[in-house]
Amino acid sequence: MQEQSLEQILSKIDKKISSINPINVEDVPTVPLYMDQLTTFMDSKLRAMLRCPSEDKVLTKTMINNYAKNDLIPPPIKKRYSKDHLYELLFIFYFKNFMSIGDIQTLLSPITSEFFGKSKEKGFGIEDIYVYMTKVLKGSRTRLREELKKDFDSVENAFDNVPEDKREYLKKFAFICELSYDIYLKKFIIEQMVDEISDDYILERESSYDDEMRKKAAKEATMEAMRIAKLKADKAKASEKLRREKMQSLKYSSDKFGSKKI
Repeated sequence: MQEQSLEQILSKIDKKISSINPINVEDVPTVPLYMDQLTTFMDSKLRAMLRCPSEDKVLTKTMINNYAKNDLIPPPIKKRYSKDHLYELLFIFYFKNFMSIGDIQTLLSPITSEFFGKSKEKGFGIEDIYVYMTKVLKGSRTRLREELKKDFDSVENAFDNVPEDKREYLKKFAFICELSYDIYLKKFIIEQMVDEISDDYILERESSYDDEMRKKAAKEATMEAMRIAKLKADKAKASEKLRREKMQSLKYSSDKFGSKKI
């Protein structure tokens, strides 16, 4: 079998890239899905994106259960998964190829807490974020093709001084090196941004926790002041009652003594 040139390989890859499209919002089921329905839907839409479509799995029950267990997605409601569950699983599907589970959790936690379960009637929600992401993906594909063309041109005439039977492999190696370094830099940027988000989110949660603690302390101080004030009032009331009883007793004694004298 004759070795394929770098140009031929890139041509085949370009055709595959053309077939990779994000799931349209219009195609997402409007009713909640049970686990089997969810995995079947995702598999039907995303299998073409897998490296080995005949062997690899898009999503399994174990994966989804682990995502819920590790707080990457909220637990299902009555064993059924909503549209927002599906959108978050799509985010995970893209992210997990180059991000750790911990980083994905950091990235999705604010999304879940702020936007999960919010329909259009209730304001900005996860569906709106997903719609924007699909637009970004389509734009990224156009830019990727342009970048691949530039990378190909940069290595096309490389290694001219190398024997021809070695030259094609070295071109492929150089091309992969260019892509790899680009991926490394972008992954580094992503990790730095996730770390910043993590720090900001922790600070925000700590600030929120401090506010809650201050409110709780203020409430407890108010309750304590009210308790002390009540104790003082009860004590004053008891003292007044005792004083009146003494006065009444003295008056009774005085009246009794006066009547005997007569």
